[in-house]
Amino acid sequence: MPLAVQAQQSETAWFKDVTATHVPLDGREHALDVAFLDVDGDHDLDAILALESEPNRLYLNDGKGKFTWKKGAFAERNHDSEHVRIADFNKDGIADIIFAAEDDQTHEYYTGNGDGTFVDVSDRLPAKSEANGLDVGDVNGDGLPDIIVGNSGSNAQDFLWVNDPEKPGYFSDYTTGGLPAIEDQTQAVKLADLNGDRTLDVVVGNEVPPNRLFFNDGKGKFTERPENLELLVPLHTRDVLVFDANRDGHADILFVNLTNNGGPWDKDPTARLLINDGKGNFKDETARRIPAQKLSSYSGAIVDFNHDGYADIILSAIKTPPFEAAQVQALQNDGKGIFTNVTSQAIPATTVCRGWGIAVGDVNGDAVLDLMIGGWGSQVRLLLGKK
Repeated sequence: MPLAVQAQQSETAWFKDVTATHVPLDGREHALDVAFLDVDGDHDLDAILALESEPNRLYLNDGKGKFTWKKGAFAERNHDSEHVRIADFNKDGIADIIFAAEDDQTHEYYTGNGDGTFVDVSDRLPAKSEANGLDVGDVNGDGLPDIIVGNSGSNAQDFLWVNDPEKPGYFSDYTTGGLPAIEDQTQAVKLADLNGDRTLDVVVGNEVPPNRLFFNDGKGKFTERPENLELLVPLHTRDVLVFDANRDGHADILFVNLTNNGGPWDKDPTARLLINDGKGNFKDETARRIPAQKLSSYSGAIVDFNHDGYADIILSAIKTPPFEAAQVQALQNDGKGIFTNVTSQAIPATTVCRGWGIAVGDVNGDAVLDLMIGGWGSQVRLLLGKK
């Protein structure tokens, strides 16, 4: 293929796909989630990958967006990691890492040393579970990040683990005191202030309907508010994004969905956008705001890729059935929360994979946000944003 054609396929007005030159090449890995973090204090963003059936990975950044695999950063054991989250759990000024696992039910927790190395303190986690959802945040107002774990399988009660103010970085199980006794097939949990009271509430995305909304009393006790969450169609949700879609100052909810997890066509996979009235009531306005889609999405991200000041949507994509790779999707915001599919104009044609978790950050120091996109049995892809 002529170089000019290759360049055209790997670059658009807003992104350049630099995977071939900037990311360790594998293509068989199952990188289900990605997070950016400066692990070694050199003022650039490194990449942490949650992998299924392999040890989790650390890719070090050279400062210009080129990544090298630092093997052995995490336990050299095969787990089934689904998600990764980052917070300074032990209050030492250095970010720590938690991975949630599904099939082997072995979650991992590492405290950071600040030099690119970590201490495995997974034995501090209160329980094992078949987990898919994970988020971190201060739910009880004590200034320490807590952990919520979304569980699936049998006896699938979600977990709430509260950070110990006497021993920061250690956790107690506050599930019974904090969460209603509900057994769901949870795939995503998101902590965010959804009713404007400056406390973190919870949105739960489930594989089996319904999705759920819980309001926080400010002390870490959550109460379900189904009347506040309009659910017009049954969903198989895999990710929950919270952002101000229509620029009215209120947090809205986007449910990212599948038709089926690799099986036959079932539910509508179109992402569902629920608009907040400012009082924590969410109305499904998908029909007039989000274009219908046939591709399934395991994850998404919010990024203003065209630099117009409006929050746009990036969706990973899989063609299901038959679980084939597809082009990552881009939905452009008109500033009023009406989105148009601009994939062909925004996403390079080379950006095709069985897409999964997406990390957003400036990896090459040009003050423009970039994307690293995980994938199931697919090459992790890196898109550099363009000014």
